[in-house]
Amino acid sequence: MATYRCDYIGRGELSERQQQLNQVLANIKRLADCHNIAVILTNQMQSDPGATMSFVPDPKKPIGGHILAHAVHTRIALRKGSGDQRIAKIVQNSSNCEKDATYTLTAGGVADS
Repeated sequence: MATYRCDYIGRGELSERQQQLNQVLANIKRLADCHNIAVILTNQMQSDPGATMSFVPDPKKPIGGHILAHAVHTRIALRKGSGDQRIAKIVQNSSNCEKDATYTLTAGGVADS
């Protein structure tokens, strides 16, 4: 997404950016289906100034708009917990409701908390 944010600046180029993003995501999905592989995409979060008006507890949203949101099957938000603990929250999944899982990053890898 960072490339698209730099190349397409402002609302005037939003439509073209979303079309390009949609083409890239369609190609990724086609490759994943053809080769029977899982694809992991990372994304950035941004603050949503309008969310404070509706008293949303976490006024952040993923960048990429509806194109990116509809292209993925599962969205997981990662955040830092207390100490070394990390929290993974399922935000969107067709077969699971929202839930949290905690984990810790160690020298040996990822450990269940």
